[in-house]
Amino acid sequence: MITAIFLSLMATSAAAQDTLIERSDFLSAVATNILEIRLLSLQLKVLDSGEITGKAFGRGVTGSWEWTDGFFCRSMTWGDRELEYNCQQVKKDGASLIFTSDKGTGRSATFSLRPETQ
Repeated sequence: MITAIFLSLMATSAAAQDTLIERSDFLSAVATNILEIRLLSLQLKVLDSGEITGKAFGRGVTGSWEWTDGFFCRSMTWGDRELEYNCQQVKKDGASLIFTSDKGTGRSATFSLRPETQ
């Protein structure tokens, strides 16, 4: 049940005016920021080494990522649940990044960029 809530709340639609970003822009955006969805108590740190760490609903999140053919491709584990490998389109909207699954054709999640020091 909580898994269904977690996955459905992460789904939002991406706005048309958002700007598609490249790997270098992505790395600049996440270098000193935490990706956050406060409603879900979700905080992720995406490292340039290819590692993902964080937490959601009080459970640990770990994973790995790579930039492939213009997409953010990741494998993640949330608690004891493995989230399957997925390549996502990334857009920037002000101080937020919008990840759209299935290479831009699936569900979207909007993460605030929060400085690590807060």
